[in-house]
Amino acid sequence: GEVLEEAVNNGTTQALTDNDLRPAMQPKVDVKEFDKGKDLEYTVEVEILPTIEPTDFSKIKLERMKAEPAKTEVEDAIKRLADAQKTFEADPKRKSENGDAVVIDFVGSVDGVEFDGGKGEDHSLELGSNSFIPGFEEQLIGKKTGDHVQVKVDFPADYGSDELAGKAAVFEVDVKEVKVASAAEINDALAERVGLENLEALTTAITEQMSGDYDGMARQRLKRELLDILADSHDFDVPQGMVDQEFEGIWQQVEQQRAQDGDDAEGEDAGKSDDELKEEYRDIAVRRVRLGLLLSDIGTTNNIEVQQDEVNRAMAEQARQFPGQEQMLVEYYQKNPDAMNSLRAPIYEDKVVDFILELASVSEKKVSVDDLMAEPEATDKPKPKKKAAAKKKAAPKKKAAAKADDAEEKPAAKKKPAAKKKAAAKKEAE
Repeated sequence: GEVLEEAVNNGTTQALTDNDLRPAMQPKVDVKEFDKGKDLEYTVEVEILPTIEPTDFSKIKLERMKAEPAKTEVEDAIKRLADAQKTFEADPKRKSENGDAVVIDFVGSVDGVEFDGGKGEDHSLELGSNSFIPGFEEQLIGKKTGDHVQVKVDFPADYGSDELAGKAAVFEVDVKEVKVASAAEINDALAERVGLENLEALTTAITEQMSGDYDGMARQRLKRELLDILADSHDFDVPQGMVDQEFEGIWQQVEQQRAQDGDDAEGEDAGKSDDELKEEYRDIAVRRVRLGLLLSDIGTTNNIEVQQDEVNRAMAEQARQFPGQEQMLVEYYQKNPDAMNSLRAPIYEDKVVDFILELASVSEKKVSVDDLMAEPEATDKPKPKKKAAAKKKAAPKKKAAAKADDAEEKPAAKKKPAAKKKAAAKKEAE
């Protein structure tokens, strides 16, 4: 009962402390004897965090890409903004063209039976927007106000509704208005519509936004290069239990993706057996765990911490993505430690990375936007597998206060939140 559990917990904690051991995961306890009037005897099996040798970060050499938006890119962005601000004016005599908007009433049916979601009134549809199922908008081109059109289409085989997927449908459509588009002029008035003083200010804002986006991409590539260097320069054994746990998470994502893709699976995983894939993804799990432990050790050694206000900002950013549900989302994070850690972990990782980059030798290389966006060479292929760290089996305990006589290895520094887990894709394994 509770007395036994408390005695075991206290004894285990004392044994680990006496032997200067830091467990990687929850120790496994096996009670050997617990009879009234006799000593409590149990064994503890525990995986120990590895000892990680310090790294001289000043010897790390990195290259940060720097790309600036071209004048034509900025101009194209302004044109897209103007297009998004375009207005439509009704023309009762006009025959609709691609790019026009039509106001329609419609009723859809399959095999003569109307279906849910197949009816609409006064719906404004921009022709060429591809917002309706394939073939629908094309049949409304060349029509004018007052026309009745019978639109015949086939729902795609992968349509979201199983009841409609692959089915032939007929829509009875009444064209109530045809509206011709009028693009917004690129001038100070356009800038004022989006809250800026003039066209010059708009151009500056878009240029700065693009530059910021490119700097963010460069940062991710630099981080990836750094993590590759760290992974390649450390080869310590990792606790098998942590690898198993990481692999299970990765493999679950792989199976979910395969279930979604069905027989249409493509990419480097296509055609491989489960055994082949499991071996590859287990290597990735080893790499992730090793990097997580390494970053944790670096952060702990250098007193890097995540402040609550940093977590709060990340929480607020998440909440903004769910308008109207902000309070509900905040309460969810507050009540779920794992969810809260999912916010804290990437912040911690980035702070450790920033710390290393401050000490490393980082040069800047000007590149084109195409070079920045090009897929980097595959550098995440794991090296030959090293064995996982052996489990330590403590000696039988007496009266819950005995020492683990055969457990002598010192662990690494106290573990901080591991690196944020990425999607189960090889190119994202860091």
